[in-house]
Amino acid sequence: MLKRFTALALMAAGLFYLSPANACTNVLVTKNASVDGSTLLSYAADSHDLYGELYYWPAAKHEPGSMLKVYEWDTGKYLGEIDQVPSTYTVIGNMNEHQLTIAETTYGGRKELRDPEGIIDYGSLIYITLQRAKTAREAIKTMGELVDKYGYYSSGESFSIADANEVWVMELIGKGPNNKGAVWVAVQIPDGYVSAHANQARITTFPLNDKENCIYSEDVISFAREQGYFDGKNKNFNFSDAYAPLDFGAVRFCDARVWSAFNIMNPAEMGGFEDYAKGESLKRMPLYIKPDRKISHRDVMNIMRDHYEGTALDMTKDAGAGPFAKPYRFRPLTWEVEGEKYFNERAIATQQTGFSFVAQMRNWLPNHIGGILWFGVDDAASSVYMPMYCGMTDVPNCLKNGNGDLLTYSPTSAFWAFTYVSNQAYGRYSYMIEDIKKVQTELEDKLTASAVAIDQAAKSLYDQNPDLAREFLTDFSMNQAELVVAKWRELGNFLLVKYNDGNLHEEKDGEFLRNEHGNPAHAKFPGYSPEYYQTIVKDAGDHLKLKELPTK
Repeated sequence: MLKRFTALALMAAGLFYLSPANACTNVLVTKNASVDGSTLLSYAADSHDLYGELYYWPAAKHEPGSMLKVYEWDTGKYLGEIDQVPSTYTVIGNMNEHQLTIAETTYGGRKELRDPEGIIDYGSLIYITLQRAKTAREAIKTMGELVDKYGYYSSGESFSIADANEVWVMELIGKGPNNKGAVWVAVQIPDGYVSAHANQARITTFPLNDKENCIYSEDVISFAREQGYFDGKNKNFNFSDAYAPLDFGAVRFCDARVWSAFNIMNPAEMGGFEDYAKGESLKRMPLYIKPDRKISHRDVMNIMRDHYEGTALDMTKDAGAGPFAKPYRFRPLTWEVEGEKYFNERAIATQQTGFSFVAQMRNWLPNHIGGILWFGVDDAASSVYMPMYCGMTDVPNCLKNGNGDLLTYSPTSAFWAFTYVSNQAYGRYSYMIEDIKKVQTELEDKLTASAVAIDQAAKSLYDQNPDLAREFLTDFSMNQAELVVAKWRELGNFLLVKYNDGNLHEEKDGEFLRNEHGNPAHAKFPGYSPEYYQTIVKDAGDHLKLKELPTK
């Protein structure tokens, strides 16, 4: 009992050292765990400083001796230059034309292992690798070689790496100043299983003699010994314990999101880990689990919209949710009242998301058709995932890099259309989210159905003329994105009218009701929930109670 109490106390002691950059979530689904045999990989790029746009690099040939300038993804800081390769592949967002997809979450880990002289940061590592590798295994090899040759600039990182056949988790961290390279381990998720990570290293012990399913840097254990992070037998080496020891924040803010994702896919198996998610136990979850049903791309989209609803961490139930059950808490993440330290929950869906996606990779189709990056901007809970085929040769203007930024409003930008809706919803969440979900579901139903037909048409065209098929896919994805954004602008205006000034203007099928004289029907006053009125009474006491005037 004393050992458990001491461990929990140490976890709690680390609560207020959680980096505010730790903010992303990945869900991974293998072929035989999915409904249709796809591999699936999701990512939410959650940063208060990140704009929602779809990156694009066309395939290219490069002259011998060419160099590539590297800029840190987070800040734009110039880090140096590296040798360019003779040819590179087309990249749409985080997926390339071979259906290879790479995503990440930052776990930070031991601060002393960051190398300020490294040239490759975690973002550049992703996007450079996507331009150079065709498969998940090639990507792991490329990533290891890049950081060994040029040095790794960032802190500890978990990467999701998937192609149309395999799904891997790779965890990597640098070796500190004046020690170029990184230590890392990559584990293949067994077919039929699902995994997730969310800003805490998830790989613990791993097989040392299974090169088919586990690949690692040759010094991943010996370096930990040299640094004094590990002194046991090799078979007992635990990557997370050595390079990213748990604290309370790592569990409650990070692994709790993994628990919630797993809980959606197999609640029976996750019941025993609720105490861990709450930061009250050290019984860690496995790296992967078997879901209790086959998982679709729509299921993963809904996981990315989770706020712990229906669990012990449900964010709609306490006073912080306000009068309209808002599952959001504006930053800072931790705060203090009268000398006591407190925190807010950190759910999968969050207001600071720049963009998110669900990548769908299908090995029974040509690569240019098989890979779909279902892409959304801003808060995933109030966004729409639009199909971007990896065979595209351009990206929609509404998602294009440079169409506005976080400090520059653009009327043609998807990000600003979606943030217009989400920021309205935060004020009247319990009401507005129902209107949003209705349109969201209608659009994603249509997009999913359309993609089925587009797959078939594109395949027939591809068999005759691959270039023409790519033009066809490009036109489809670009047109659908613009139509979705136009619909979302309409939704934003509709919400503004419907809930103007705290009132509720009734409507039917999107048309606002008028009286028999043609004027607006009388507005309704919905007020607050009974629970919130009780909170007001508890706080205000007799101050707001209706009373009789005193008699003379």
